Amino acid sequence: MAGWDGDALAESMEQALERQQEAVEARRAARKGMSSQEGRDRMARDESLRLSKARLEEQLSRATNPAHRTMLERALKSLEAEAPPETNGHD
Repeated sequence: MAGWDGDALAESMEQALERQQEAVEARRAARKGMSSQEGRDRMARDESLRLSKARLEEQLSRATNPAHRTMLERALKSLEAEAPPETNGHD
């Protein structure tokens, strides 16, 4: 069983803070008229892409098999190409 190291804990806390901030921003956007079905669909898609990217990055950080790493890197590039421009730069 692997324990938490300091870097992993700090990264986890940072990701939780980012998710919390994005949720606040999403609520603000919803109040400003983005409550249409199209807006909600876009926000859900963007959130799904962001979570998928985070999951792939986590898997990539742990992967040791070169073929698995290559597959994860390709999947990450594909997600980044699919994400809207304002989502690509979030870290």
